[in-house]
Amino acid sequence: MDLDKVIEIVNLSKHFKDLKAVNNLNLNVYKGDVFGFLGPNGAGKSTTIRMLVSLITPSEGSIKVFGNTLRHHRKEILGKIGAIVEKPDFYGYLSAYKNLEILGKISGKEIGKNRIMEVLELVGLEKRYKSKVKTYSHGMKQRLGLAQALLHDPELIILDEPTTGLDPQGMKEIRDLIVYLSKEKQKTIFLSSHVLYEVELVANRMIIIDKGSAKVEGNVEELLDSKSVRVTFEVDNMERAKSLLDNTAWIDKLDTAVNGKLIFNLAHDEVSQLNKYLVQNDISVGAVIPTRSLEEYFLNITQKVS
Repeated sequence: MDLDKVIEIVNLSKHFKDLKAVNNLNLNVYKGDVFGFLGPNGAGKSTTIRMLVSLITPSEGSIKVFGNTLRHHRKEILGKIGAIVEKPDFYGYLSAYKNLEILGKISGKEIGKNRIMEVLELVGLEKRYKSKVKTYSHGMKQRLGLAQALLHDPELIILDEPTTGLDPQGMKEIRDLIVYLSKEKQKTIFLSSHVLYEVELVANRMIIIDKGSAKVEGNVEELLDSKSVRVTFEVDNMERAKSLLDNTAWIDKLDTAVNGKLIFNLAHDEVSQLNKYLVQNDISVGAVIPTRSLEEYFLNITQKVS
């Protein structure tokens, strides 16, 4: 048994009559991973997560968590997992604190006031802990869901679209919290999200699934080829800029020139070099925009298999 393997899914399938929501899926999550679980709508992500937390039963295949089969060690395994699955739901007429107090008692663990306030502070709700949940915005309820998932100090945290409904600042705070839980608290995190840029910033490993099956799994940096980047330069005079580049080695790295935009495939250290070259030759550069490489990679993978 691989002691570092936190989740092991083997030949997992779930059929709803004629629909194969998950089809012979295999994946591995290792201790300390921030594991990105990606796929287009209808790919089988939510169905997989619901099987992973024992809300529905697989049609075929096996799930092991912490080295034990979920089927035979359900209670023990779920006691070590914290999860947000779809939309968190709470008692609207009670305060955030009271909701977490009740959930703590249901978990069967001793959850004191200090721990409740600690998780509320982690998700930025400590100033509203007395407020009734019905007065919370959607984003605040999402934060409270994350607090609930963290309440019993789980070893594995499963997050299904944790930034839904949050503004950009809220998304950054959740992203920072994920990094903190991974680096400082040594938690393993299974992160399902459609916000690809967010996943790229925090995940070290990932899988892309489509139509219920895995299409690619591995180290994020290796899959995205971090040695190169696709960059758009917005210039004031595209034709003159292109003419200037025609007699240089830069022209071999130019992919597209359209609507005042020059799109290159460059090594990271070449981005500033090219910008300097253009400016020194009196080409005004209005913007330098790196492509979100995970988004490009994701679309390439899923379009190939559609």
